Amino acid sequence: MALHKLSLCDLQKKFTAGEVTAVEIVRAYALRIGQVESKVKAYVTQIKDAALQHAAELDTRLKGWRKTRPLTGMPLAIKDNLCTESVPTTCASRMLQQFIPPYDATVVAKLREQDYILLGKTNLDEFAMGSSTEHSAFGPSRNPWNLHCVPGGSSGGSAAAVAADECVAALGSDTGGSIRQPAAFCGVVGLKPTYGRVSRYGLVAFASSLDQVGPITKDVPDAAMLLGAIAGHDPMDSTSANLPVPDYTKALRKKDLKKLTVGVPEEFFTEGLDSEVEQAVRAAIEELKNLGGMIKEIHLPRTDAAVAVYYVIATAEASSNLARYDGVKFGLRAKETKDLLDLYMKTRQEGFGPEVKRRIMLGTYALSSGYYDAYYGKAQAVRTLICQDFRAAFNEVDLIVTPVTPTPAFRLGEKSEDPLQMYLSDIYTISINLAGLPAISVPCGFSKAGLPIGMQLIGRAFEEETLLRAAHAYEQSTQWHVKKPVVR
Repeated sequence: MALHKLSLCDLQKKFTAGEVTAVEIVRAYALRIGQVESKVKAYVTQIKDAALQHAAELDTRLKGWRKTRPLTGMPLAIKDNLCTESVPTTCASRMLQQFIPPYDATVVAKLREQDYILLGKTNLDEFAMGSSTEHSAFGPSRNPWNLHCVPGGSSGGSAAAVAADECVAALGSDTGGSIRQPAAFCGVVGLKPTYGRVSRYGLVAFASSLDQVGPITKDVPDAAMLLGAIAGHDPMDSTSANLPVPDYTKALRKKDLKKLTVGVPEEFFTEGLDSEVEQAVRAAIEELKNLGGMIKEIHLPRTDAAVAVYYVIATAEASSNLARYDGVKFGLRAKETKDLLDLYMKTRQEGFGPEVKRRIMLGTYALSSGYYDAYYGKAQAVRTLICQDFRAAFNEVDLIVTPVTPTPAFRLGEKSEDPLQMYLSDIYTISINLAGLPAISVPCGFSKAGLPIGMQLIGRAFEEETLLRAAHAYEQSTQWHVKKPVVR
């Protein structure tokens, strides 16, 4: 099998056994990128020459010694809102088009300690604000299964790169579904860890109480391996949980769901859910039952409020976080301005795209005098109720299963003129971010048009092991994850 088609775990085994060198791995991926990137457009920045140089240095240093760490020599892609020292971090925005960070994000530093190989930075919706990667200042990425369709967002570039075999795995960020939704659209695995499990230091902030970094991979064992490499306490992140990191790969040894109760919330199977998606997810639930899981109907009564709550809280936090882009400290600076106020206004007018401006205005309004209690305060109160719904549900069940998205991937431009319809594409993922819980998207079928469909598993806080065990058991009993797109 060609190297670029291998999973992370299989490639790591070959490299550790000395069957392949780091240079051979990078050359294989460079060839693949050269073949399909002009069509998929997954990357904002490619650094193939630097990757080859790093690989050559790594091969020289190892000199046949192969007792390496899990990510040594592995070619990864990083979403372009994670800081990478000496490599541009643009957030797919003209505001940061020329920004080169002087430091690594903590997750990148952890990978660098293991001698991973960076292939490049992947495309996203500008400042991670979107569900289709159409809001990138550098143009949209495309779904490898159908180049006329979106790959999802905001981590669409990362998901497309993994699905098209342009990297062995990738990192994304998830604020309201931005790892899981594109993973479902592209037919790969996307894991959003518990809030606090993975450091956010060096992640360019969108909504600080919701953002979380996580892996996008070809299968569940790869997700377990990559999560283990990036998880852990970080004193540089005040929201980082000071808890030990288990060996997530050990959770994969159990091949069934015996003694696990799986909740099915009826609120996620209502009007608006595409019939093909519902059929695929219902079939996946039946398979979970065959694997020994006890299926139980549950209720999450405040689910219908999640979208409204999310778009008040997320835009309010975005309004605050993006205030730092003023043309003074770093990033774009408008020219020919009359005074400081004019500098602020022209810089933001030139630097931000329409979706970012829309969310800043919404958030500023929600935080403004006279409206703070009515909007932001009320949203935080309902967020607490949503968290209570999940706590009550997890008193009865070990896992919750839902669709990831209401439809398969939609066509490019189909929803770009209707922001509300675009926002509703995250309706099944948003509440998990509000509650800070872990969740994983796993392929569970295809539409008649040949587009992937994903199943979402949700777990208790810091119980990623249970999620991975269930997802892996399902993956091993089906063949959806082995299907690959043909990029034409």
